[in-house]
Amino acid sequence: MDSLTQIALGAAVGGAVAGRQFGRKAFAWGALLGTLPDLDVFYSLGDPVSDFTYHRSATHSLLVHALAALPIAWLLMRLHADSRGQLARWTALVFLVLATHALLDAFTVYGTQLLWPLDPTPVGWSTIFIIDPLYTLPLLAGVGLAVRRPPGLRANAIGLALSSLYLLGTVGAKAVIDARAREALAGQGLGSARVLSTPAPFNALLWRIVAVEPATYHEGYLSLLDPPGALRFTSYPRHPELLAPIADSAPVSRLDWFTRGFNAAALVTGDIVVTDLRMGLEPDYIFRFKVGRMSNPHAYPVPPERLPAQRPMARVAWVWQRIFDPAAPPQPALQRPSQAPGGSASGR
Repeated sequence: MDSLTQIALGAAVGGAVAGRQFGRKAFAWGALLGTLPDLDVFYSLGDPVSDFTYHRSATHSLLVHALAALPIAWLLMRLHADSRGQLARWTALVFLVLATHALLDAFTVYGTQLLWPLDPTPVGWSTIFIIDPLYTLPLLAGVGLAVRRPPGLRANAIGLALSSLYLLGTVGAKAVIDARAREALAGQGLGSARVLSTPAPFNALLWRIVAVEPATYHEGYLSLLDPPGALRFTSYPRHPELLAPIADSAPVSRLDWFTRGFNAAALVTGDIVVTDLRMGLEPDYIFRFKVGRMSNPHAYPVPPERLPAQRPMARVAWVWQRIFDPAAPPQPALQRPSQAPGGSASGR
C-alpha cells in the first residue's frame, strides 16, 4: 500500500495497543514504524529484477518482525524513561505495527513474502488497490481526532474498525467477481485459463480480469454493478517463443516465478521485454523489464533493465465511468509498443 496509508495504519495500531499508556508517543512511533518495512526500496540488490522481486521479502516477513520486535521495543523503552517496566507493551506495539503493514500489503496483488526465509512464496490476495481512499480516510480521521484530543482512543478504534470492515468487504467483493468471471470465461471457451482479478485504480467496485493461456492472455473489466453478461474479453499474444531461448536466465525465471506466470513478452525495437500483467491497464503497465536482445538466429540474455512506467492519468476518468456503465467507450491509452509478428488484439 502507499506510504500515507501505512503511516496511518501504523499510527492507528500503535494508538490502539498503547495509546492509553503512552499517549501521543504510541501514535508517533506507530506511524514511524509503519514506514519501516518499505525502507528496503532504498537498498539496491544489484539489478532491477532483483530489486523488484526481493522487495517485500525480509523486511515484510512476520518471522523477522517477531525477532526484531523485542530489541526495538527495548530501545524505545530506554528512550522514554517514563515507560520503564513497559517492555511487553512496547513489544506488542512494535510487532503489531510491523505485522499489520505486511499483512495489509498481502491484500494487494504485488506479492508479500510473509514467511521469508522459510517460505519465500509471495502472498498476494489481490483484494484492494495500492491506493484506496475508502480504506485510508477512516484511519486518518480516527488518528487525527485521537491525537488532537488525547486520549481520544474511541475515535481511533472506530476508524480502525471501519477500515478493517472495508478491507473485509473487498474480500467479499473479490469472491463475487471471481465467481462471475469464471462463469463468463467458461461461457466464452476460456474455462481452462488461469485467472487473476484485481481492483481497478482507487476503488473496489470495478475489477480487472486477466485470464492467461500458454500463448495468449485475455483482459476484461467487471463492475459489481454490471448486469449479467456484461463481461467481455480482449485477447493479446504472450509470445512465449521470444523467451524460450533465454528461459533459463536468472531474470526471466525469477520474473516468471514472482508474477506467478501472469506475464507476457514483446519485441520492442529488437529488445525482448517482459511485462508484469498484474499491475496496470492494457497496454499501460507499471513493471516492464528488458531481459534479452533478438539476434540472428537466436535471442540472447542481457543485463535486465526496468523500462519507464506508464501511468496515463486520463484513464482514471474512464475507470469511474466504467464502474456505472458497462458500455463505456474504449479507454484512452498510450500507443501499444511494437511487438513481434502476430501482436494484434482480438475481442471475445
